[in-house]
Amino acid sequence: MTVFVCARVSGGEGTEIVAYGGWESEKETQQGREDAVELINGIHVSSLNSAHIIGMRTYNFNSTATEFVLLGFPLPWPWNFLFFLVLLGIFTLTLMGNLILISLVFTYPQLRTPMYFFLCNLSILEIFLIAFITPKMLENLLSDDKTISFWGCMTQCYFFFFLGTTEFTLIAIMSFDRYIAICHPLHYAIIMNDYVCALIALVCWLGGILLPLSAMTLLFKMPFCGPNIIDHFFCDYAPLVLLACTEDTFPLTLQIILADIVEGISLAFTLASYLYIITTILRIPSTSGRQKAFSTCTSHITVASIFYGSTVFLYCLPTQRRSPNVQKAVALLIVVVTPSLNPFIYSLRNEKVKNALRDFVRKKVFLC
Repeated sequence: MTVFVCARVSGGEGTEIVAYGGWESEKETQQGREDAVELINGIHVSSLNSAHIIGMRTYNFNSTATEFVLLGFPLPWPWNFLFFLVLLGIFTLTLMGNLILISLVFTYPQLRTPMYFFLCNLSILEIFLIAFITPKMLENLLSDDKTISFWGCMTQCYFFFFLGTTEFTLIAIMSFDRYIAICHPLHYAIIMNDYVCALIALVCWLGGILLPLSAMTLLFKMPFCGPNIIDHFFCDYAPLVLLACTEDTFPLTLQIILADIVEGISLAFTLASYLYIITTILRIPSTSGRQKAFSTCTSHITVASIFYGSTVFLYCLPTQRRSPNVQKAVALLIVVVTPSLNPFIYSLRNEKVKNALRDFVRKKVFLC
């Protein structure tokens, strides 16, 4: 049995996770732990003012992995707790904001338009995204046991892949909706009728469900018998493939190809839609008319810019020289920050939503 010791090290300039191993028997484990302490104190004394061991855990790597360890954000305890409170606040605001937005759309007839129908789908998607990733992240910030079960990890990975694919298609479709509304306003009600909108939304969700299946099937079949420590706060696809006990890189190549295709098509579709929209807006003779037309697009442009910018940086640009902490910070923007911004961006920039929200609040205060 091969034993592996994972040590969490803390120092004056920060906190770092360091792993050492492996020892071939249980009798050698204690000596291995002592060796790990000596190695840590020797190697990291130059970068950590007062290096010491916070926690150590032993893992058996001869059998198939039944769990993974999510390192998350290695911070000292006071910062961990502060980060937990911030994330909990964002998580609560995200849930409340998206649920209120969905309620407003279903309650007020003036919001029952294709744009808000797709926005509701986006809000439902954001709720699923934070529900599958944020609770485990919050738990790990307060616990020394940062493990996640094998199937829990695979489920989290699949849903991130599935929801990300669906969000790309929804954002592209929302740009198409704006294109029809501004460039072909007389045909808008005919083209974007209820049946077409429902069909488009169904295709978006089914595409998101089916597209990751090939890559995830390959991941399920990969052997995990070595280190099971993931330097991330959730189970992303690439880190899992790199942990497998095989040199087969095809699953990672397939995932990159699928991601590039989805992101490329979605981004090209969105850019083409807004190119036509801007061309049409510039032809409007009055300044007030141009401002009114452009104001219907600003919310979507803001959300799309944040989403495309962060995902292209994370998955399309080279990562060889990029710090893992930078990777995690950008992933945090996608997984936690963007879902919390969506309902507020669409609410603060839209008079119809603001009026419906004021009416909603007045009714609630009156009932209380």
